[in-house]
Order: sequence, then C-alpha cells, then structure tokens
Amino acid sequence: MSLKDFINRRGWATSVKAVIPAAGLGTRFLPYTKAQPKEMIPLVDKPAIQFVVEEAVASGMREILIVTGRTKRAIEDHFDTNVELDNHLEKSGRPTALEDLKALMSAARIMYVRQPSPLGLGDAVLRAAPFVGDEAFGVLLGDDITVDPPCSAVLKAAHERLGGSAIALSSRTTHTFSSPRVDKPTGSSNPSASNPPLGSWMSAAESAGSPSASLIG
Repeated sequence: MSLKDFINRRGWATSVKAVIPAAGLGTRFLPYTKAQPKEMIPLVDKPAIQFVVEEAVASGMREILIVTGRTKRAIEDHFDTNVELDNHLEKSGRPTALEDLKALMSAARIMYVRQPSPLGLGDAVLRAAPFVGDEAFGVLLGDDITVDPPCSAVLKAAHERLGGSAIALSSRTTHTFSSPRVDKPTGSSNPSASNPPLGSWMSAAESAGSPSASLIG
C-alpha cells in the first residue's frame, strides 16, 4: 500500500492540529548533530522527522507546526519543493523517487516557528500557543516511531471518546532510574538517612514510564 492510500485510509472527519518540537540541540548524537539536525538522522531511507509527520497526517492531523531552532533549516528544506532535483530525476528516469514525500506534502499544511533558546520541551510547546488557540492538539515526539496503528491516532480516538487529555508512555526498566537525592536543611547529604527506600517510589515511576507522544485537550 502506498503512503497516499494509507493516508486516505486513515482519514478522520475531525481535524486536530499537531505540534512537533524539533528545536533540541541533539548533544547525545554529537558530532553528527554539530551542523545537522538530529531530526534528519535517517531510518533506512527517510529522516526521522518524516516518520513523525507521516504519523500526524495518518492520524488526521493535517495542520502541523514544527518548532525549530537556528540550526534546523534542513528540516524546512526537506518539506519544500526542489525544482532542480525534480528536473534531474525526470531526466534520469526516476520521476517517482520522491512520490511518497510529495504525497505527504500535499496532504499536510506544514508551518514553522523558531524557539530562540533551548529552554526545554515546555517552552517549545508554548511557542505553539497562537497556532492552537483553545483547540485540542497533539504533541508528537520523535523518540518512538509507530506505524499501524499510529500512536497519535489511538490517542486521538481516546481523546474524542473520553473528552480529556491522553498521553502515551513507554515502559522503562528499574536500572534506568536512580535513587532520588534529598539533602538535609544543613546542606549535608546522607542517603541512608534522608532518601526514601527505592521500592517505595519505583513502582509508580515504572508505571509512568516516559512520554512518547501526547494529545492535549
């Protein structure tokens, strides 16, 4: 099934806007991300950000705002037309090489806003306030890629059914958490005396996991 058919099959009557934060510095992927956005890291033959946009569109989110930073121009270029490349592909007998990307671009209205400083996810989402207004909207993070069904489609259905906010979480094992450190008022630290037992909070932390994508009502 082509991407175009998949998008049509997943169409929703109710439109919800999508916000994709993509302004992080990507320090975990240095030196690759020194001059290249981490969102453009390829998964086989497509950059990660394209999978996120595909998920949004397949979930009925046709109006998309990508929050970028000063080094993220490549993201905008990826979702823009390139006449020279199109002409080259036509002459070389590969006119359909960008067919899926063009179908995606025609199915979505993609806009951009810049986050001036890397002040975290909350600040990035706040940059979308004029875009979403008082409407429900989806926040899609590219940490996990979901296809069939798209995670955002499941969250959208939950939101429409329950009328509240919905969030998707991915589980984490206990070794990814460290015991919280609480200092005494004097400034000294004594983990055995001031820290709660690991088991008293671990089950709650495990059940919460970490966010993959969320739909905010």
